[in-house]
This record gives sequence, structure tokens and C-alpha cells, in this order.
Amino acid sequence: MKKAVAWESESRLNPEKIWPEKTNTVSLFDWSQAYLNIAQIQFAKVTYDEKRLTFRRFLKELDPDLPVTELTSGLVEAYMTKQMDDRSGYAANKDRKNLVAAWNWGMEYMTPKLPEPNPCQIKKKAEIRSPRYVPPEIDFWKIYKLASDQDRVMLLSFLHLAARRGEIFRMTWEDIDFNDNQVRLWTRKRTGGHYEYNWLPMTKMLKEALLWWQENRPIKDSPNVFLCLEKKNFCQEVYGKPFKYRQHFMGHLCERAKVKPFGFHAIRHLTASTLYKLGCVLAEIQSVMRHQSATTTAKYIKSLGCEVVRPALEAFSQQKGNVLVFEPRETAEGENASEKEKAVSGAVNF
Repeated sequence: MKKAVAWESESRLNPEKIWPEKTNTVSLFDWSQAYLNIAQIQFAKVTYDEKRLTFRRFLKELDPDLPVTELTSGLVEAYMTKQMDDRSGYAANKDRKNLVAAWNWGMEYMTPKLPEPNPCQIKKKAEIRSPRYVPPEIDFWKIYKLASDQDRVMLLSFLHLAARRGEIFRMTWEDIDFNDNQVRLWTRKRTGGHYEYNWLPMTKMLKEALLWWQENRPIKDSPNVFLCLEKKNFCQEVYGKPFKYRQHFMGHLCERAKVKPFGFHAIRHLTASTLYKLGCVLAEIQSVMRHQSATTTAKYIKSLGCEVVRPALEAFSQQKGNVLVFEPRETAEGENASEKEKAVSGAVNF
């Protein structure tokens, strides 16, 4: 007892010497918050929201206080399997992509750094993915005819520039060079999330439409090309401001035109598909789509459907002669194949 009393007195005077040093433990929650704080600054809101929801699901299945050193590939695999069962293989792989990126960031920038190897780098789940929907050209022109004034110019901009929604909504009059016939599009779909721009040629048809809209727009003091001009009750607060979403715009137009519904991004698909059908080479389509890698463009074209391989199959079908050659085989008696077999082998051609 005397020794215990003496130890207690000494510990109060010199706690640093008695108690073990505090360990700097990083939990799953600490890791998620540190990464999301950076992601909110570096990435577009839609990308940040995707990452935030990934961690919300992840920390719902795993203990947020679990030290990162105890996260194993087995735990990640179990989480991915559940996401695949509850949602889909595609959804599970999106979560995997975000977790892998977050752990890689932690291995480089966190203090202390996350341990290697990356436990989130597991095999991807099987996916069942439908081809990208490419609306027929006639369907685009049907909704185009139903649109009016600003909306027609906007739809034409989407088609002739193969633009993403945010790129058109952010476009200002300073981004349009009428003298050199080109348009500047700003994108944030790059590593690090910073904005970059590309200049694209402006077609004569698009130039005429933009010049007409510049002259006839009702609000001339705004730097943005396209603005909310509806005066309905739910639009009063955003009247005269640039668009952000326009969630029901395309749906209503498609319904009125009685065509299969498609959105702004499907128009980008239509542009890529049309360029391919016109015989444009991969490099030209890559420039229009503004992909950093030709591989991305190749995958994009492939995802538009099997129609892109039709020219190759048609060329194959035009080959003359015996495409498949069958050598005569010997019978059990050592004789050549029967006349019937020879006739069949000679008839196999396209």
C-alpha cells in the first residue's frame, strides 16, 4: 500500500514519466474527413457528393473508430459484395474507385501516412452495363423544333460542341470569339479538379444562332450566354441567373415530341456517333470530345453500341473465295474424304 501511495504521488508530479506516450492513431473517420475536406476544394460538387456518399455507406458498414491499420482487404471485399448485392456491380465499383483514390491520397499526404499496400485495391465486381443511349438524329431535330429562342440556341450548342451540361451553363460571351470563329469551353473533369479550357471551332450555323441570341436576348448586362428567363413562381429567385441543372427541361421536350426520353449528355453521344459515321478518325473525334487520352475516346465510341463495327463486318462480308478452308481428311480405311464432304468444304464461303 505504501508503494502504491508513493507511485500515485509521483505520477501526479511527473505524469509524462509514468504514463505511456499517447499514440497518434488515425481512424477510418479521421481518414474520411481529411480526404473529403480536400475533395470539396479540388473537385466539382457532383464529384464531391459522390465521394461523400461513398464514405457514408462505407462507415455505416464499418466502425468509424476502427484504426486504419486494421482495415483489411477482406473487410473491403465484404463491403463491396454487400453493395453489389444491394445495388449493383457497377455501383460497387464506383465506391471502390473512390476508396482507392482516398487511400492513395492518404498514403501520400496524411500525417502519419496511411500504410501500404492499399487495402481497397481489390478485384472489381462483375457489371451488367447497358450501351449508352444514342438518340436518333431525327429525334433531336424534333425537340429542337419545339424549343424556342434561347433553348434552340442552347440545344444547337450542345450538338455542335459535343459539350457537357456544366460547360454550356458556364459559358460566357467572353468565351465566344466571333472573329476567329471559335468557342472556349471550360471543364473540371481533370486530375486535381482544377478548371481547364479548350477552344473549339464554331460552325457557321452555330455562329448565326449565337449572333442572333446576342442581339435578341432580353437581359444584356449578364456575362453568361444562357440564363433562366422563366417568370413562374418557382423560378423567381433564380430569374436572370445562369442555369445549374434544368432537371425537367429535356424530359418535357421529349414528352411533347413523343420520342424516347434523353438528356443533355445523350446529345454528346449523338455528336460522337455522327462524327464516327461520317468517317472521322479517332484523333479528330478525340479533339472534339476533348478527351486527354485516345484510349478514353476509343472506349467511348465502343460504348455507343455495336453499330460502330458494322463497316468492318461489311468489308469482311465482301471477301470472295473460300474464307474457311477445310483440308480433306482421310477415312478409317485411309481413303480421302467422301465426295459429299469435299462438296461441303468447297461450299463454305461468303
